[in-house]
Amino acid sequence: MISLVNSPEYAKHQLETHPENQGRLEVLIDSLQKGGLLDKLDVHQPFLPNDEDLLLVHTKEHLNHLKSFTESGGGYLDYDTYASPHSYEIAKLAAGGAIRASELTLGQSDFAYSLARPPGHHATPYRAMGFCLINNLAVALKYIRKKHGIRKFLIFDFDAHYGNGTAEIFYHDPHVLYISIHQDPRTIFPGKGFIRETGSGAGEGFNLNIPMPPGSRTSDYIYILEKILKPVCSQFKADFYYLDVGFDGHQEDPLSSLSLDDDFYSWAAGYMQKISPTMTLILEGGYSQRGMAQSNLKMIKVLMDKNLNEKAFQPHGKSIVKDETKKIFKEIQDTFSPFFII
Repeated sequence: MISLVNSPEYAKHQLETHPENQGRLEVLIDSLQKGGLLDKLDVHQPFLPNDEDLLLVHTKEHLNHLKSFTESGGGYLDYDTYASPHSYEIAKLAAGGAIRASELTLGQSDFAYSLARPPGHHATPYRAMGFCLINNLAVALKYIRKKHGIRKFLIFDFDAHYGNGTAEIFYHDPHVLYISIHQDPRTIFPGKGFIRETGSGAGEGFNLNIPMPPGSRTSDYIYILEKILKPVCSQFKADFYYLDVGFDGHQEDPLSSLSLDDDFYSWAAGYMQKISPTMTLILEGGYSQRGMAQSNLKMIKVLMDKNLNEKAFQPHGKSIVKDETKKIFKEIQDTFSPFFII
């Protein structure tokens, strides 16, 4: 069974002229409806966390600032991150969507997908940034760790931008393996996510970055992910899996310079489905409405039908891999040899 967590309340966090607007969710829901899939999904409302739940990740100062800023009318928190008058409560609800999806995965669902906004993976313990106010995935992870005693988590993040907030929160934690494939941070926000950023202290070796050059295609992504995901996941042996879903690596997206096609997203979900029979999916970025809609639709189809013919979702030009991609893999292999056999 696949569950979907969504709420019309997310529309209250809104600035129509900003790329991160409610139209992103509307096009995803509409495409599922037109594709005949929405009625086949088990739809749930998000959980509303309290301050104690949020304080598992964020500082009291950060939460108080968000609350007072929005209550005073909102505006821009930094040069690209906005908050409207209701955004604090809606950001809490987005974190609650991730919690609800996580608990559904522990219970009745093979896969649960939080379609929420604002996104979360750039939010650090002490500040909002990169369109993100509260780190939805991190709050959910720490909530279910505390409530259910789950020990080891794996996060696979394929947003075009490095999830610097999520990485920072778990940078010293050997029980959370964060794998992120993203555009080369020399060419895109947030300017972090290099291979050498491997974690620190007890967490060294558990932050695995795959920075890809602008123009990287689906074939490049598949080449390098096939060599990394399965061996690393099999060695880490996580108890719980998160898929941090970013559609902004799509070739039509205005905020990245990657060249992924629709089929990458169905491939990624299908590949992870073979590694783990249950996963929680959390929506992050994606700003081309057509690209998001088609990619999301194909991804859901693969998760809904395990017998779906994989050939229908094999990306074009799979055998064409850039030399630079092969060099990146070799550098990752050398860097992580003390931690994983890749």
